[in-house]
Amino acid sequence: MVITAAHVPAIVALIAGILILIMPRLLNFIVAIYLIVVGLIGLGLLRWLHL
Repeated sequence: MVITAAHVPAIVALIAGILILIMPRLLNFIVAIYLIVVGLIGLGLLRWLHL
């Protein structure tokens, strides 16, 4: 299986879900980091991550 840019969100969601199940306290940090990264990408500050 070849991993493309289309697979990245699914892989990240899967890893985040597993981590939340193992350690529920991580939920706040995972959501906060996700929102910050999405916001930075949306503003164009992380153009190299824009897919």
